[in-house]
Amino acid sequence: MGSVAINGVIQPDTLHPQFPNHDHPHGDRDQSGHPHGHSHSHGSKHSPEPASNIHVIPIHQGILAKNDRIAAQNRSFFRDRGILVLNLLSSPGAGKTALIERMAGDLPQLCYPPSGTPLKIAVIVGDLATDNDAQRLRHAGAAAVQITTGNTCHLEADMVAQAMQGLDWQGLNLLVIENVGNLVCPASYDLGETLRVVVLSVTEGEDKPLKYPTMFKTADFVLVSKVEVAEAVGCDLALAIANIQRVAPQAQLFEVSARTGVGLDNWYQALLAAMPGAGQPEMEFH
Repeated sequence: MGSVAINGVIQPDTLHPQFPNHDHPHGDRDQSGHPHGHSHSHGSKHSPEPASNIHVIPIHQGILAKNDRIAAQNRSFFRDRGILVLNLLSSPGAGKTALIERMAGDLPQLCYPPSGTPLKIAVIVGDLATDNDAQRLRHAGAAAVQITTGNTCHLEADMVAQAMQGLDWQGLNLLVIENVGNLVCPASYDLGETLRVVVLSVTEGEDKPLKYPTMFKTADFVLVSKVEVAEAVGCDLALAIANIQRVAPQAQLFEVSARTGVGLDNWYQALLAAMPGAGQPEMEFH
């Protein structure tokens, strides 16, 4: 059975109680879009079941329904406190942590227009193993709670609910949930976030939006990252952007570099505009 650790504390596995010995990453998807709709064996040999003895149990619907109930509770908690919550998704290595590091340094210099106070940011980090990213973000000045998922390839709403207990909510304006690096499974799970942000790096290939459309179709924002090396790695940036717009015309798109800062002013303007109660966003540096 798989297990989840939050800041190093092993939590009871409530994720897949229906699937003992079923904790490996999943790449298959059923027609509902959920990644667990397969029926292969797990080491034991089965005799073929007569067709009349086969019963179809909609387990995936139950899992998602439970997840959605907890996500609604999370969302209500965030809304009552006026906190903007981002669910940050990408492939491994797309630059999520570097982007949050940069945001953790820049955003406290901005004023939140309704209150006039500096922005305060916290992060919940999801990873299969290690708390390396959470340590990086703490060094950058952000409060960070690590969720170590073991073999689970995505975050779920109850993991976030547990991690929320480790945060100080006093004066918090922005919570970033850095999801497990994966362009498939995380798209199926509502965490209670306000907005979904998908990061696509120029090193991944221009056709990623076409190969993984579900992820991009659920995005409110798409950030094309590492644009400073696009030419060096032979990325056709115009084609990548065209593919994003083809799959996800609803998403606002930004070209950014966490290393050079290119494009981040526009990204921060969009965040300020999305803050609960925000009127006309203003960039006010202290």
